[in-house]
Amino acid sequence: MKMSGASDGAEMPEKRPPPNWILQHPAYQQMKDLQVGDSAQVHAAFLVYMDLTEVRRWKEVSCVKSPELQLVLLEVREKEGAPVQTVLPLPVHCSLSHKSIRQVLDRGFPMLLCAVAADSTLVYQRMTDGLVTPEPPVGPFQDVGRRQQRKRRQQR
Repeated sequence: MKMSGASDGAEMPEKRPPPNWILQHPAYQQMKDLQVGDSAQVHAAFLVYMDLTEVRRWKEVSCVKSPELQLVLLEVREKEGAPVQTVLPLPVHCSLSHKSIRQVLDRGFPMLLCAVAADSTLVYQRMTDGLVTPEPPVGPFQDVGRRQQRKRRQQR
C-alpha cells in the first residue's frame, strides 16, 4: 500500500477511490435509471457531467432522458440566474441525423454538443437553429495590400 508522509513524520495510507467508483457515483446511477440503451452514451454523459460540475463549476446540472432519441441529455446553468442550456453528450463513434439534432433544438433551450473521445477528451460545440454571425478575424492579413491595390485599379 502506498503511504504518504504526514507533518508529524507518521506514515498514513494514501486515500484511493474505490474500484469502479464511477459505477457507484449517484449521478451515474441516476443516468442508468433513465434506462437509455446505449451504455457508451451514458458513460459519455457522466464524463461531461463531471467536467461541468467538478472542473467548470457550472450550477444546476441535471440529467434528463430524451425518449425520442433514447439519449441522456444534461440541462445546465453556467451560473446562478443564467438561462438553461441543453448539453448533448455524444461518443465520437456515434452519429446524429439532422432530425435528431432538430429534436434537441426543438426543446427550446440553447444547445451544446459535447463530443467525447475514447481517451475522455471533451470538445464542446454550440449548436444553433440558423446562422450565427462569426467574430471578426483577428491578426495581420497578408491579402490586405492586394485588396487595396484592386480597389485603386477599379477606381481608375
